[in-house]
Amino acid sequence: MNIADQFKNVNWKDIGNAPPGPKVLTLVLLLVAVVVAGWYFYWDGLNQELEAAQRDEAKLKEEYKVKKQKAVNLPELKKQLVQVGQYVSTLEKQLPSKAEMDALLTDINQAGLGRGLQFDLFRPATVSVKEYYAEQPIAVRVTGNYHDLGAFASDIANLSRIVTLNDITITIPQNSSVLAMDTVAKTFRYLDSEEVAAQRKARAPAGGAKK
Repeated sequence: MNIADQFKNVNWKDIGNAPPGPKVLTLVLLLVAVVVAGWYFYWDGLNQELEAAQRDEAKLKEEYKVKKQKAVNLPELKKQLVQVGQYVSTLEKQLPSKAEMDALLTDINQAGLGRGLQFDLFRPATVSVKEYYAEQPIAVRVTGNYHDLGAFASDIANLSRIVTLNDITITIPQNSSVLAMDTVAKTFRYLDSEEVAAQRKARAPAGGAKK
């Protein structure tokens, strides 16, 4: 019996008694069905897991490179940290204490007088207390020639304590042969222990009600 004749009048419900050709075809179809089902329900999930693992591997490798680079640079970073600490310490030394503020205001005044300038206004404003320091603004108006005003600004910049000149305006007063400079001089001081305690208390969260 040839292959074509084997498929004639086949009872597919009773394939066990069918000729070899239909049996082989049925087995092949079952095998294909098993492979497809396995791919859909099992192997495809494994492939997705594999792809996710490969992405995680690439991410971990990148994190490793970053951490390795940080580890290599750690001695240099520690050195920079020490340098920053030294710089901050130097800046702190340039901040006067509350007791030294009067002397600093005198230094600013003397810087102008030493250049032959006339103070028309020297008015300290209210101190503004920040988180770690206090800022003292001073409204200043001085008159004098151009070179003396420039020398005064240079002298202020070279004071041992930090003083900045802000909002500078230079005008020529009416019927005057000199210049007038209006500015806000700002100096900064570190907080004393009481002020530090007050700042910490202000930043602390409110305590719960007593039981």
